[in-house]
Amino acid sequence: MKVIERYILRRMLTLFLGALAWTLAIVWTTQVLARIDLVTDGGQSAFTFFEVAALIIPTVIPIVVPFAVAGAVAQTLSGMNADSELVVINAAGASRMTVAKPVLLLAVAASIFCFVIQNGVEPYARQRNRDLIAEARADFLSLVIQEGTFRKIEDGLFVQVGERLPGNRLAGIFVADSREEGIDLIYYAKTGAVVDRSDTKALLMNDGVVQRKAVGGDISIVHFTSYAFDLSAFDADTGSAVRMPKDQTTAYLLNPNRNDEVYKKSPHLYKNELNKRFSEWLYPIAFALIALAVAGDAKSHREARIHPLVTTICIALFVRWMGYFAEGQTKTQPLFNYVLYAVPIGMALVSVWCIRTQRAMELPIGWVDAINAFSGRVSRFLTDLRLRISNSRIGRGSV
Repeated sequence: MKVIERYILRRMLTLFLGALAWTLAIVWTTQVLARIDLVTDGGQSAFTFFEVAALIIPTVIPIVVPFAVAGAVAQTLSGMNADSELVVINAAGASRMTVAKPVLLLAVAASIFCFVIQNGVEPYARQRNRDLIAEARADFLSLVIQEGTFRKIEDGLFVQVGERLPGNRLAGIFVADSREEGIDLIYYAKTGAVVDRSDTKALLMNDGVVQRKAVGGDISIVHFTSYAFDLSAFDADTGSAVRMPKDQTTAYLLNPNRNDEVYKKSPHLYKNELNKRFSEWLYPIAFALIALAVAGDAKSHREARIHPLVTTICIALFVRWMGYFAEGQTKTQPLFNYVLYAVPIGMALVSVWCIRTQRAMELPIGWVDAINAFSGRVSRFLTDLRLRISNSRIGRGSV
């Protein structure tokens, strides 16, 4: 590689890694917060929670890498254009490939990285994640023996144990069951125990009452000496993890087990998932070409009404939305499996055409005016807020 090509690649790689780290951290945090109930409601250890959190990372990487590439390329070329570096490169007689080559190298490397993660790492991470969550929900004993706290066993079923007695006995058992629509059952027992055998799993309650509220509002109360609350059905539902197509390896998707229950019900989902994995790795290349078409020409955005980075991200978001739309349509219309490939490839070809014909890729004027108006309102709001804060500080100082 030439010195100037290494210089451009180094600048883009630095921005790419920085953008990837921050974007990955934000998306990962939102996903982790959605699973915090594994500790708060599931009674699991912090180690299990952090293991689940770590397994989320491979599922997030293919989503954020294309946008990190687009941002890095657009910002690097925009900065070089602002410093007149692109003008100097063109004036020195360098070909357009001098700028395009490092962009393509970064894009191809990012695409290969996404392909490896999505097809080699993500399926195993998803499988392990499902196993951990299934084990956490199936561990009923670890839920009920925690004294003095309500535990959600499943939707509509809550259990509280007041005290744990010697001999694995329980005291102060409270159960609220509203799983059956229109009927609310509340159980209270002075003592009890969990019977966990190979053929039976039940909560055995002694000396208590059950309150039943029917649809019409009628309430009946029954005293019992001994009552067994069946938990075997719950255990069967949560004791094992169901493998969905997105959890399977690529090799399995290519040759699925015909006896798989999910495959019997929806065989087309396996084909859809396979097409998704074989098309999404193209987005880093498509997004890099979009950024190159927007900001790659030394004169393309000298008089632009909006920053090239904003233009690049807006176009990339629209293209990615089209990809997600096509993915959703594949569940009912098989023809959209071809659209999964057409979206990134078509956008890449449009970008190449703009680059070869030296046409600047820009947003429609209406979009630009709307973005500028919105950014202007935000800027004025922040300026007014800053002035109010400054005035309040000056007022407190004078007092």
